[in-house]
Amino acid sequence: MGNITDTNSSFLAGQLPSLGINLHFISIVGDNKGRIVDTLKRAWIRADLIITTGGLGPTQGDITRESIAEFLGEKPSIDLELWQELQDMLSRYHREIPQANVKQATIIPSGAIIPNPVGTAPGWWVEKDDHIVVAMPGPPDEMRLMWKERVLPKLRQRVTGAVILSKTIKTFGKAEAKVDELLSSFLQLPNPTLASYAKPDGIYLRITARGEDEAATRQLIAEREVDIRQLLAPYVWGVDNDTLEAIVGESLKTKNLSLATMESWTEGLLSSTMASCPENLAHFKGGLIACCDEAKVALGVDTHIMGRYGKESSQMAEAMARVAQKTLKADIGIGIAGIMNAGEKTANIFIAMTSGSSKRTITRTSLGDTRRMKQRAVYTALFELRKFLLEEVQCT
Repeated sequence: MGNITDTNSSFLAGQLPSLGINLHFISIVGDNKGRIVDTLKRAWIRADLIITTGGLGPTQGDITRESIAEFLGEKPSIDLELWQELQDMLSRYHREIPQANVKQATIIPSGAIIPNPVGTAPGWWVEKDDHIVVAMPGPPDEMRLMWKERVLPKLRQRVTGAVILSKTIKTFGKAEAKVDELLSSFLQLPNPTLASYAKPDGIYLRITARGEDEAATRQLIAEREVDIRQLLAPYVWGVDNDTLEAIVGESLKTKNLSLATMESWTEGLLSSTMASCPENLAHFKGGLIACCDEAKVALGVDTHIMGRYGKESSQMAEAMARVAQKTLKADIGIGIAGIMNAGEKTANIFIAMTSGSSKRTITRTSLGDTRRMKQRAVYTALFELRKFLLEEVQCT
């Protein structure tokens, strides 16, 4: 129905590569035995290992166990020792023990119980015909603890020893098609593989390598990273979990500089993005929001600039940057102005940054959803500020 976000799959997808296990398919299926059994049949044909999460509770809608049993043609039976343990646990929290919980103490002949230290839903580890089926509970805290303490160590004993590792190179300023063209010679290679992803803060390039051990695998990734940086050096701004706002904040800290912003088009989104990184607060003075002409004038923008160059222009963005810099006594000011083009889903964005006698203005025409365009404007400002800090400020 769309009201539950599946975070379990992304967690497990990140865990499997270190075991050398290739994840090829993720399926989401509702609480319907026929559909679950059909999904298990397809998974059995195309995979050696099947991992399920969810459907291990005591309710009528929790039918993962029953579905696995029906698919394998085995009859579940009650594990009396486990049922007693569950009753003891439930008695500590409930006066009455629901009989429905007995289904959580069942197991099939080819299966073994996986204990759940923080919940009432034990998992199943099933082995049959050279296949493994692992069933874990749906609540992420229960699933993750069961995975780390019980499932992961057991799988480590079964893997071949190969290691799969990934590294993401983050770029900004080049269109996805152009990046694809520049890296075309690497995109078809089998090891390491290279894939690109369009994100609000640029194009991500994920390198994935498989090797006999961690050192050899990291070497493969390092070599491919060198290739990418040689082709895209001016556009690379970070790796893996880096964010542009954190990169900029660290640069401000290193240079002992402060930043202030003034925004109209982006309505405070740049200020919010910078302030969302706690480490930035020592060097980010704050932001001014001026969504109307009166606010701009009240905050200190010269009315002559508005009259001569227009309410939203590169000159207006520069004036806003100067006002932010002066009002909040910052070393650097950024101004963002913009205007939607009538009858079109495009906008003209104006970004300016000032520091002493140095200044830089950027004009962009953006296309698409308004929220997305504003997001893009913020990341453009941060990427250009990063360059500004590297080039202009260090020379002044």
